[in-house]
Amino acid sequence: MAKVKIYSTPACPFCQAAKKFFEEEGIEYEDFNVQEDEEKRNEMVEKSGQMSVPVIEIDGEMLTGFSDEVRQKIKEKLGLED
Repeated sequence: MAKVKIYSTPACPFCQAAKKFFEEEGIEYEDFNVQEDEEKRNEMVEKSGQMSVPVIEIDGEMLTGFSDEVRQKIKEKLGLED
């Protein structure tokens, strides 16, 4: 199974939607609160070049935001059916 990480903040509605999607699809993921964890925030920026959240990492590939396009890319990378 692919390793999934999400860099998020508690108040971000797109972060909450992404995590809900992961849970509904049975996708295990690691969540990093970059509002409180400066080390993970710096890691996120270094890896993605982004300051906005969510940043989703799947096996080293960085996806930013949680649009329909990102959701489709996640499904493709994880081999999920529509």
